[in-house]
Parts: sequence; C-alpha cells; structure tokens
Amino acid sequence: MKVIGVNGSPRKGGNTDYIMKVVFDCLKAEGIETELVQIGGKIVRGCKACDSCRQRKDGKCIIADDGLNELLAKLKDADGILLGSPTYTSDVTPEMKAFMDRAGRVSSANGGFFVRKAGAAVTAVRRGGAAHSLDSMYHWLHIQQTYIVGSSYWNMVYCREVGEAAKDEEGIKTMKTLGQNMAYLLERLKK
Repeated sequence: MKVIGVNGSPRKGGNTDYIMKVVFDCLKAEGIETELVQIGGKIVRGCKACDSCRQRKDGKCIIADDGLNELLAKLKDADGILLGSPTYTSDVTPEMKAFMDRAGRVSSANGGFFVRKAGAAVTAVRRGGAAHSLDSMYHWLHIQQTYIVGSSYWNMVYCREVGEAAKDEEGIKTMKTLGQNMAYLLERLKK
C-alpha cells in the first residue's frame, strides 16, 4: 500500500512538510509506503477549462510542462492521498488550488482516479483561517469520492516560523491520530 502526500507549501522543509511527515511516520510504522511530492514553490498553473482532458481521455492535462501529469500517474496508482497546505489568507496556497482544480478535472474526465481511496488533509496556520483551508481540501477530497479520514481534532498545527510546528503538542497529537486512523482505514480497504 502507498500514500502520496501533496505538499502545497512553497517552503520545502517547512512546517507543512513537518506535519505531513508526522502523519507519514505513523503510516510507515504500519508498513505503508509513503511519498511526499512538493508542488508549492513551483509554477503550477490553474485549469484553462479547455476540456482537452475530456476529449483526449488519456489521463493527462494538456498543460504538460509543470509536473502535474507525473503526479497524476503516481496518485492514480496510490491507495491514499494526503493533502497539505499552509493557510494563506484563510485558504490553501495558489499551487494547491491549481492542483485541485486540474487534478479533479482530469480525474473526473477519466473515470475518477481518486474514487474509494483514503483521503486526508492537514494545514499549518499562524492563528486563524485554518478551518476554511481544511474545508477547501476536504471538499475536494469529498467530490473526488475518497473515504475521508478523521482525527481527534481539526487537522491543524499552530506555528509561524520554520520549526514551530513541533512545539504544538496538541496539533502533533492530532497528526499522529490522523496517521493511525489512515493506516487503520487502508488496512480495512485492503481486505
């Protein structure tokens, strides 16, 4: 089994990266393979609504120079998906939004890549707006027909500067519970 993490933070090695790896550590402890893909900080263009994906039905977006098609191929083969984004003005980063729009459109045009996979989302936040950021990612996971994994609280960690995520004990406990719950669900889906 494998879970792909899509990190929408432009800071490689930042707080979002850290909390996603906390979730991944729990998955790895249960023998589940993980891979974290950094999309934040790269140019991920938004959907052009050209409908080429619906016409071609090749599982790819016509915009082929930003790595999305390679990521889609990995996600198609994965058993689960973990979305991560810092909270930017009460929402996800522009890269995460572009990913969700394009990946969702290509998926629905090609039979649904994400249907019945385990799905979860996490966010790093300085103070407020995290609920909307999580809602954006969970709404996307919902419409993709994933089985949404929950935790003991909202999947957010309070932090600002790189490294501060580790200091939010309740947030880290929430990430660990999320990882354990995702591993549990993946095991049940495997049967």
